[in-house]
Amino acid sequence: MANKILGIAGSLRNDSYNKAVLKTLAQSSWEGVEIEVFDISSIPLYNGDLDGEHPPDPVRKFKDAIAASAGVLIVSPEYNYGIPGVLKNALDWASRPGYKSVLKGKQVAVITCSMATTGGARAQSSIRDCLYACLAQVVPSPEVAIPSVQDKVQGGLLTDARSLELAGGLVKALAQASRTA
Repeated sequence: MANKILGIAGSLRNDSYNKAVLKTLAQSSWEGVEIEVFDISSIPLYNGDLDGEHPPDPVRKFKDAIAASAGVLIVSPEYNYGIPGVLKNALDWASRPGYKSVLKGKQVAVITCSMATTGGARAQSSIRDCLYACLAQVVPSPEVAIPSVQDKVQGGLLTDARSLELAGGLVKALAQASRTA
């Protein structure tokens, strides 16, 4: 049975480079690992009035998918030096109830991508801070930030060998951490 990793793209755009990177990784062969992509576009804005025993259906499905996974792989752009609002919103829902969320103790890895030469490196920090607050276990591995991603994605897939090597190394580290957690 494959070690299931839940993949989340931090962008809603259909042709986003982040979705292309995630799609490439999900379609790749990983020994004993399967990456299942979850679309966060239907998750409503966080509202404490809707939080509780019976959250909105997209939230319930998201939390169930996290709970059923061995780990989570986030591939995200950088918006204004930080975490995209849609990703932060999804993580806010997943973080509830506090100290008992489905993210508590969950192994998580982060890849950022940017059209800039920084590769979304500044978003790494804000995403990791959010994950730490959710009590997730960020995989101890070198950060993967893919710069000038527009030049590395063709036909909806990541084609740059060095970026694939780095991203693949992180997926392997996540899989290993998920097995031993």
